[in-house]
Amino acid sequence: MATGLSITSSPITHRFKQNTYHYQVPKPFSKSTIATQFRRKSFSFRLCLVKEKNTKDDVIQVEKENTVEYTDNNIKNQVTTTHVVSERLARKTLERYTYLVAAIMSSFGVTSMAAMSVYYRFSWQMEGGEFPIVEMFSTFVLSVGAAVGMEFWARWAHRALWHASLWSMHQSHHRPRDGPFELNDVFAIINAVPAIALISYGFSNQGLVPGLCLGIGLGITMYGMAYMFVHDGLVHRRFPVGPIADVPYLQRVASAHQLHHSDKFDGVPYGLFLGPKELEKVGGLEELEKEIQRRTKQSKG
Repeated sequence: MATGLSITSSPITHRFKQNTYHYQVPKPFSKSTIATQFRRKSFSFRLCLVKEKNTKDDVIQVEKENTVEYTDNNIKNQVTTTHVVSERLARKTLERYTYLVAAIMSSFGVTSMAAMSVYYRFSWQMEGGEFPIVEMFSTFVLSVGAAVGMEFWARWAHRALWHASLWSMHQSHHRPRDGPFELNDVFAIINAVPAIALISYGFSNQGLVPGLCLGIGLGITMYGMAYMFVHDGLVHRRFPVGPIADVPYLQRVASAHQLHHSDKFDGVPYGLFLGPKELEKVGGLEELEKEIQRRTKQSKG
């Protein structure tokens, strides 16, 4: 609708017209048009204010075009997203399978070597009829002691070495992993070298000292295997761990280590199995409980 206003220069006649309609071709997406016309013969001018309104057919056409374009883009994006997700899931499955095979092979190999070393060493020493009770007891005690000591060694090395001078290697563990392995896995090999050396020396020689070396090697081996299943399997889900995931204390351990990756407490905890105790010292038990609940909901979902 438009309102027309007409003014004539004659001193007698002044005309005001209302409800004057002017149909013009509107410019796209403009809101109003001002049309001013001058008439020379009567020395008058007419000022017309026209309020433009899109026709219903134009609106429907634009909506159809936008709907088709949006639908096409949505289908393309949906197809692309589905394809990317499928590729990522396939790659993650292959990575988990590859690491699982490597974990089983390494665990079976190290465990077999340790078990055979213990069996043949003590059966070999008992051939003369003597039972080396002191040596066997010392080997067992040092095995447990070495496993516990490795937790404190790992805590110190994690803080003083891996997050310091060896950060160039360890940072691969704090970044998204591309592939089944990461540079940080080298530390597992480094820790395995002294364990293999000590077990080999204890297996090949008789006496108390070789027996103690065998115990230390076994303790390092036990800690390394437990670390692999809890840290790599339970925490970072690089391979399935089965019923281990249902152990309450190991769930707290996994949640505590997850807080280490969040840097909420300046990297604490740096240890693994005693991580909840480290968080307790820095007042992080509340955050630990929240993380436990988050992981529980995530596993159930």
